Amino acid sequence: MSRPDFREQVVPLGDASLYVQRVPATSRSALSAGPTLVFLHDSLGCVDTWRDFPEALAGRVGLDAVNYDRQGYGRSSAFGTTSRTPEYLEEQATVLFALLDALAIETVVLFGHSDGGSIALIAAGIQPQRVAAVVTEGAHVFVEDVTLAGVRTAREAFATTDLPERLARYHGEKVQGVATAWIDTWLSPAFRTWSIERYLPAIACPVLAIQGEDDEYGTMAQVRAIVDGARAKSLVIPGVGHTPHRDARDEVLAATAEFITRAVRKRSDEAADARH
Repeated sequence: MSRPDFREQVVPLGDASLYVQRVPATSRSALSAGPTLVFLHDSLGCVDTWRDFPEALAGRVGLDAVNYDRQGYGRSSAFGTTSRTPEYLEEQATVLFALLDALAIETVVLFGHSDGGSIALIAAGIQPQRVAAVVTEGAHVFVEDVTLAGVRTAREAFATTDLPERLARYHGEKVQGVATAWIDTWLSPAFRTWSIERYLPAIACPVLAIQGEDDEYGTMAQVRAIVDGARAKSLVIPGVGHTPHRDARDEVLAATAEFITRAVRKRSDEAADARH
């Protein structure tokens, strides 16, 4: 839920209205005039499912942050009537930049979980000049059998457990649309050959790919592809599944804070050298 020092707004964007939470850094540093830290949630998530992680990371690195619900999720407007295409993550990267333009934000550090991680990689590939660093958790760059098995397990959980009721706390009446959009898209034959590997070589900023060793939705092949394609660093955490920032919070906070701080300082130093 929102906190008193957060600034909330609803941003109209085309036919959608996106709920945005501005998270001020709780401490200030030499980086404070740098890029904005932007969080991109997973396929069943939203602003609130991050809990206080964005606030904690923003405070550690001394950067202001933006956390928002994509269309169809959380407190943003519902999905439109058009079914998702296999390019929906690429489309969301375009929406991200439209939102940043509406918020008058030029340069960003992207932290994306699962689908959000894929969006972050695409965004850094299509507008590399605006992205100072990328952190991904459990991102997918192609479809694996284990991913589809995980989606099928989730489909069964939606039908046989209280998962819909638990997710309704975050998405309200939109919860069925959230589930259907994710499950039907990933299990469709058209999505089987989906890949975003072509965007990786265009990424110019530092990338940190985080993966739980026990991730139920992807194997180390995803990490290797990101490392090879985007010249990324990796952090593989034993005994952790698909949500490292929740299940290994302290380790993820420490590693990402150090990574982001170094990346932003390096970019700042390079900009200063270019001016002289």
